[in-house]
Amino acid sequence: MEYPEEVLQRARRVRFLLLDVDGILTEGRIIVDSEGREIKSFFVQDGLGIKLLQRMGFEVGILSSRTSLPVAFRARELGIETVIQGELEKGRLYQELLREKGLRDEEVAYMGDDWVDIPVLKRVGFAITVPEAWPPVKEYVHYITRHPGGRGAVREVCDLLLKAQGKWEEVWRVFGG
Repeated sequence: MEYPEEVLQRARRVRFLLLDVDGILTEGRIIVDSEGREIKSFFVQDGLGIKLLQRMGFEVGILSSRTSLPVAFRARELGIETVIQGELEKGRLYQELLREKGLRDEEVAYMGDDWVDIPVLKRVGFAITVPEAWPPVKEYVHYITRHPGGRGAVREVCDLLLKAQGKWEEVWRVFGG
């Protein structure tokens, strides 16, 4: 897959991939059973992409305005230590995260798809959304994935980061045989 040079330049500086959940890691649907338990569906290839990134030295985090037990469970399963849930003011939380991690904006990629994501998308070095994002969000991003949220968008970005930073060949050597 070919990428514009500006996208590759931004991707080369990324050390931390920060993800929204609903509409990014999931298709954006919230299923609640008859006992009030929330059910979420995650795409397994997105999870492998996250694990590959981590293996190659990237950090991955979650920043969601909703609080969800399935998200906490999935994050633990993937070894994602930075999980921030339940806050609509993502811009403020993002600033705190930068200070805590000692990161600069240009070292962070963020994937978001709705109004509450715009303050973060405006700041990060590499802002990403999905094709079905709320239309105004698309004005604030550097890249729109080809794959939909919850169906490979995160994996697409993981692969892009690995390729841009010359780590794709190492992944292939380790896992491709």
